[in-house]
Amino acid sequence: MTKNLDQLLNSRLSLNNMGDKDIRTRAQEFQKLIQLTSELEAYPYFQALDDNQGAEAVLNGQRVIMMGSNNYLGLTTHPKVREAAIKAIETYGTSMTGSRLLNGTLSLHEEFEEEIADFLGKEAALIFTTGYQVNIGTITALTDPNTTVFLDKLNHASMWDAVSMSAARPVFYKHLDAESLGKSLEKTPADRQKIVVTDGIFSMEGDIAPLPEIVKVCQKHKALLIVDDAHAIGTLGPRGEGAAGHFGLSKEVDLITATFSKALASTGGYVAGDSDLINYIKHFGRSMIFSASITPSNLAAARAAFHILQEEPERVRQVQKNAEKLKNGLVEMGWDVGPSETPIIPIFLGDDLTTLTLWKELLNAGVYINPVVYPAVPPDKALLRISTIASHNDSHIQQALDAFQVVGERYHLLQKQASNALG
Repeated sequence: MTKNLDQLLNSRLSLNNMGDKDIRTRAQEFQKLIQLTSELEAYPYFQALDDNQGAEAVLNGQRVIMMGSNNYLGLTTHPKVREAAIKAIETYGTSMTGSRLLNGTLSLHEEFEEEIADFLGKEAALIFTTGYQVNIGTITALTDPNTTVFLDKLNHASMWDAVSMSAARPVFYKHLDAESLGKSLEKTPADRQKIVVTDGIFSMEGDIAPLPEIVKVCQKHKALLIVDDAHAIGTLGPRGEGAAGHFGLSKEVDLITATFSKALASTGGYVAGDSDLINYIKHFGRSMIFSASITPSNLAAARAAFHILQEEPERVRQVQKNAEKLKNGLVEMGWDVGPSETPIIPIFLGDDLTTLTLWKELLNAGVYINPVVYPAVPPDKALLRISTIASHNDSHIQQALDAFQVVGERYHLLQKQASNALG
């Protein structure tokens, strides 16, 4: 299998060196790659689940522990969430058939927006159709040719894309490095508008942005601060309110964006902040104005999950507890999980071949996780990305740890990882 996977990875690398080929040639070569991947049963993406009940799922008839999902609070199958979605369809139908600007706004939108703003300690909030569109619409609405946007190098793709779609000038600072950010801000002319954008929790590494230091730098240089809490809502903060709440800096962060598609068990997203900024985004956020409104069922499902988050804060503590137990077990074995402090636990492996091999072995052992390989990361930065959820029980976590122990010993990785950890 290793030899065949090596052949596959060489094909992948060759494909990414075809910049001088026309699109049809590249598409044909890519099709050959997909065929080879399928023959080797080594294609990890677009896996069609037969069933998904949160902590467990069924894939190709095999029951697996789901540790590749962002369903952090385990609410996607909660009776209240399902009931809310069904009732919304019965009341409002299946679609708004228009944008928020025109016929796509319900009183349900406005009531939910008020609840979000109140929960986050902000004046107002605005709901978009997807989390991706939140960052696109927010950043493009607020920027112009006289704007410089400062981004952490590991920010989510939606922020990179938003800046590339705007007229703003992007500047990237070192990951989690407020000093690097400060130096970049100092070099920027005083008459330029400055916007700093960062994830609250970084989606691959599971580490948390140093918001206290970032806030100080932003205040010193009069920069607007936007924090994307896609992975932090429901997982960080005393009430699960996100990274800003985790540090007690909700008022200091100018705009908070997030998605409904993770802890809140639906699709859609929001931006929250001062009412004047939100009202401006409402009228200039093109990804909202020119996109159909979130469906009533998805809106109602997210709102129901949002209410459960507030009514059952023990779910936040449980997902944190599960993450800590799994992370500690992996570290004790000798796996390199980096500085993660959240339900996202990366296993840093380095090369694509090892990562795909372990993904397949773990899946065969009944543990579903996500491999992240080139070109999503550099060729030497491949990793396995594990996600814990509140509905994982001790048995789930122990079965996952047992599987990692077996594959680690089989491929002689535990000693190697332990050696790396020891320097």
